[in-house]
Amino acid sequence: MDIGNQTTDGEFILMGLTNLPKLKALLFMLFAAIYFMTLVGNISIIVLTRTDPRLQSAMYLFLGNLSFIDIGFSSSVTPNMLASLLSGKNNISFFGCAVQMFTTVAFGTAECLLFAAMAYDRYVAICNPFLYAVIVSKKLCLQLVTSSYLGGFLHGAIHAVATFQLPFCGSNKIYHFFCDIPPLLKLSCSDTRVNEILLFIFPAILGVGSLLIVLASYIYIISAILKIQSTEGRRKAFSTCASHFTAVSLLFGSTIFTYVKPTSMYSQDQGKVLSLIYSVLIPMLNPLIYSVRNNEVKAAAKKLLIRRQFSHGTIFSKIILHPDFCRVQRNN
Repeated sequence: MDIGNQTTDGEFILMGLTNLPKLKALLFMLFAAIYFMTLVGNISIIVLTRTDPRLQSAMYLFLGNLSFIDIGFSSSVTPNMLASLLSGKNNISFFGCAVQMFTTVAFGTAECLLFAAMAYDRYVAICNPFLYAVIVSKKLCLQLVTSSYLGGFLHGAIHAVATFQLPFCGSNKIYHFFCDIPPLLKLSCSDTRVNEILLFIFPAILGVGSLLIVLASYIYIISAILKIQSTEGRRKAFSTCASHFTAVSLLFGSTIFTYVKPTSMYSQDQGKVLSLIYSVLIPMLNPLIYSVRNNEVKAAAKKLLIRRQFSHGTIFSKIILHPDFCRVQRNN
């Protein structure tokens, strides 16, 4: 990519969310809290799915990778946004902008593809429980996870290369809080029709295709749930599916509405709001949505906390009962 000398300063200026100092301070505290909760929640899920023997099934392999993707997705946007809100410096180099675009598109696409894999996993588990271990093998799980990453990184690379091959002249102000594709295309002084076609086709194939897989899976899942005779069983199943479908709807709705339309219809304010939903809010909500109603995850978290408390108590007891400690206490 030729990202050297395309504007006078060789950099872009991110206009951010607001110019009001008081509102900047408020937004900094809000998004810092959200980012902290995102890291804590997702790291906790990764630790639990890696260490607890009961969380070694395909569903938790997908869940652990979803948490890793959420950390990468949020970290590609939020730290830079927080630094800008705190310091007031909004400039970003061409290379930094290209990297940020690549990572946001890559992790966002990988998340969409992984949601489709997770929906298929739940479909098999509920609709074909006796064949689940045969159909959803460890090899298939690894293939689905690897395909999600490869699809995401390839999609990110295509857009980063295609966008930063364009000449940028005149204004270098991006009316956004990160380097997103539509506002960058508006700054180019050349024909962007090829980029707009890529921006429409790839999100349509990957995003809408993944969404159709999710919808088809949930249609079969819901039909299977309706056959459950127990009212309490149906209520719990619907409750879990509703939580999962909420996360899916937020991600696919915001991303498809942002990208699968002509650049001429792009609204700056609307783009900022939708981007906040899929890049900042959803990575925080996913650990809650996928674990709060999951008894196995809650049991594993409780077991880990008890183990930590016990280990700390054991260490403290060893110190208290150590002969040197007792001798010192008697001398005192």
